Amino acid sequence: MSRIDGLPPLREVIAAHGLSARKSLGQNFLLDLNLTAKIARAAGTLDGVNVLEVGPGPGGLTRGLLTEGARHVLAIEKDHRCLPALAEIAAVYPNRLEVLEGDALKVDWDAHLTPPIRIIANLPYNVGTRLLVRWLTPRAWPPRWQSLTLMFQRETAERITARPGTRAYGRLTVLAQWRCKARVVMSLPPKAFTPPPTVSSAVVHMTAMPEPAFPADPEMLERVVAKAFNQRRKMLRTALKNLAPDIEDRIIAAGLVPTDRAEHVTVGGFCALARVIADGPGNAF
Repeated sequence: MSRIDGLPPLREVIAAHGLSARKSLGQNFLLDLNLTAKIARAAGTLDGVNVLEVGPGPGGLTRGLLTEGARHVLAIEKDHRCLPALAEIAAVYPNRLEVLEGDALKVDWDAHLTPPIRIIANLPYNVGTRLLVRWLTPRAWPPRWQSLTLMFQRETAERITARPGTRAYGRLTVLAQWRCKARVVMSLPPKAFTPPPTVSSAVVHMTAMPEPAFPADPEMLERVVAKAFNQRRKMLRTALKNLAPDIEDRIIAAGLVPTDRAEHVTVGGFCALARVIADGPGNAF
């Protein structure tokens, strides 16, 4: 598949442009175009879809998205060294690839894309979680994007898809599963990347639900969950004691057990507790 679009293999692209991966940018390049096309397909049919890609690097996944039929790809790249390689891809796909140089945490991508929008990316390891939390917590829901198909370190992927009672279950789990259906769709070993990272990676596909799984105020829920998991080894009544003077009564009113720990509380349980705290007098918010 290395020449399906008339462009050279990625190893040649990297060599031609001197694109050695930089640890400071969280870069690990995926060079197998069969794998990048597989990631693109994991997001579903892309015909007529606008795609946001963060950290395209030399453009392996970008090429997969375009060959799989994406109507328009907006790629945000912080490393200016990669821009010439991405320009070569844009020349092969006229008017279908737009590249913005900048930090994805600062770039306003919203004005550049029209629905339907999907976010598909091999995220830089050093900003992946921050970007995910931002995409999961917009002011209005449902968001403008339909789905997220994102590559993370395996540990992060397990946190997103974890179940209550497991070590991986935490704040990120609740934020993701409150508003999305999430599942791991692909696993990749370190040797799939250049340079090989020290950990395995996984691709998670998250589909935005029309409404959150349970009613709750987003800000209240996020604060309750953060408090609970900041002291995850403590009982709820202890970890949340600063939220309200009668926190134990409120935990019981939410149908929870005060002596339970955060990792045993379901997403629905956290939402119920957030509602009880928000409705009662004397809370810490």
